Amino acid sequence: MKKILSIIILISALIFTGCSDKFFDINQSPNSAIEENMTPSLILPRALHRVAAEQTTEYDVYLRWMGYWARCAGTYGPNTDEESYQISSAFMRTTWLNWYDILKDFDVIEKNAVTRKETGYEAIAKIMKTIGFAQLVDQYNNVPYSKCFDLKDNLLTPYDKGNAIYTDLIKQLEAADALLKDAEVAENLDIESSDIIFGGDFAMWRKLGNSQRLRLLMHQSKVLGDAGLKTEIDKIVANGGGFLGAGESAEVQPGYVKDVGKQNPFWNSFKINDAGGLDNYNRANNYFLNLLKSKSDIRYQYFYSQASSVTGGETYYGFDYGYPDSDVKAAANSSDVAGTGPGAYSSAGTGKGIAKGPNMAMWIFPSFESLFLQAEAIQRNALAGDAKTAYETAVKESFAWLNVDDLNTVTSAYLNTNLFGSWDLSTMDKLTLILTQKYIAMCGINGIETFNDYRRTGIPSDLPLSLDESRGTNQIPLRLIYPQEEYQYNKANATAEGTINPQSSKVFWDID
Repeated sequence: MKKILSIIILISALIFTGCSDKFFDINQSPNSAIEENMTPSLILPRALHRVAAEQTTEYDVYLRWMGYWARCAGTYGPNTDEESYQISSAFMRTTWLNWYDILKDFDVIEKNAVTRKETGYEAIAKIMKTIGFAQLVDQYNNVPYSKCFDLKDNLLTPYDKGNAIYTDLIKQLEAADALLKDAEVAENLDIESSDIIFGGDFAMWRKLGNSQRLRLLMHQSKVLGDAGLKTEIDKIVANGGGFLGAGESAEVQPGYVKDVGKQNPFWNSFKINDAGGLDNYNRANNYFLNLLKSKSDIRYQYFYSQASSVTGGETYYGFDYGYPDSDVKAAANSSDVAGTGPGAYSSAGTGKGIAKGPNMAMWIFPSFESLFLQAEAIQRNALAGDAKTAYETAVKESFAWLNVDDLNTVTSAYLNTNLFGSWDLSTMDKLTLILTQKYIAMCGINGIETFNDYRRTGIPSDLPLSLDESRGTNQIPLRLIYPQEEYQYNKANATAEGTINPQSSKVFWDID
C-alpha cells in the first residue's frame, strides 16, 4: 500500500474516486506491494490517465468563466457561488486534493526509476510533475512543493513561493531533456506498453517537455519581458529537441471503450456517461457562439452540437452565463414535448469536433496549443521564425484537430479572405490576433490555460461577466482560496499565507 502524502491526501483517497478508477487501479496486487517495490511500469498508465482526466473534467468552471459554456438556464437554477464569483475554501477543493494524490504517484515513479536506473521513466515523471505543480501554482500561487513528499520530517507541509516553484520546474524540465537524450527503450521495463501517450518514443517526450517549458515561460511573459523570454527560450532551442508540431498532440490512450468505467473521461463527463445519461447542464455560451457566427467562423459547428429541436428558427442556440431566470423561449418550446426539457432546444457544449466518441484519446497537450505558443513567442521576437507562417500553421491545425470538413478549402478562405482570421486583412495588432485565435481554438479543451492567458493578457477584452443578480461588483476571480482541509489539518502553514481575497490576490506572474 503506497504511502499517503498527508492526512489531506488520505481523506481524498478515501472519498474521491473517478468512474474509471477500477479499470485503471494499480493497487490491487495480491502481494500488497509497497511503493518501493513498485516498478514505474505498473504505476505510469493510471497516473497518465489521471492527469488527462483531471485537467479535462475538473476545470469546467473555467470553461464557463471564460465564455465557452453556460448553464442551461431552461433546466437548472443558478450556481450562486460560481456565478457570483463569491468563492470559498470549499470551491474546487477536489482539484487540490486530486493533484497531490496524482503527483505522489509520479514522485514514486521518479524515485524508483532512479533506483532502477530507468532514465526514461525518470524523465517522464519529471515532466508530468511540472504539469501538475504548475497548475497548482496557477490557481493558488504559493503551495507545498519542495517538502511535500518528505513526510518523515514534514508531516505538516510548508508552502513554497510560486515563483521559486516555477524556477525549479524549469530546471526539472531541463534535467528531463538531458535524461531523454541518452535514454534507451530497452533499459526501461515495458516502456512501450506502459507509456500510453507516446509508446516509449523519447523524441516525442522531449518535444512535450520543451513545449511545457515554453508554456511556463509564456505564463511569465509580463514578469520576464520579451528580452527575458528570448534568453530562456534560446536555452530550449539549444537542446535541439524541438516543440510539438502539427499532428503531434500529447494524448492519453489506454484503450478507452464504450463500457462501464472504461470510457474517455471527457466524453463520460460532458457528453454521454456510461449509463447513457446526457450532460444537459453545459450548453453553448452566447458570447462565444455569437462571436464565431458573426465572424463566419464555422468552428462553432464543431465546438457545439446542433439543438435537437429548433428554437426560434435557430439550430444552434445558447445561453448567457449566469442568466438568473429560466430561458423563456426554450422553456416555452419544451412544454409541448412530453418528457423533453429545454436542453433539447439548445446546443450542447461538446460538439463533434471535441467530443469524438467514448473511445477517443484524451488530450494532455494539444498540438495547436504548442503552435500558438510558438507563434506568440515569434511575434514577441523571443523565438526565431516567421510570425505569419507560424500563426497560419496554428490556425489550420485548430481546424484540422476538430476534423473540419474540406479542410484545405475552408482554411484557405479563412486565412486569406476572412477579415477576422486573415493575418493581412485583420485590423487587430498581430499579438492580439494570435491570442484571440488561440482563445478560439481552446474552446472546451483546457479551461485553466485560457484562464491563465486571460489573466496575463486580458484577451478577450470584451469577455462578459456573469449576469447573476448577487454578483455585485465582483469580477472573475484572480485565484482560488486554499481548500478547507488545509486550514483544518495544515493550519499553521496555510494561515501563514495571510488572508486570501480572490478578487484582489494574484498569482506571482499576474502583474500589472
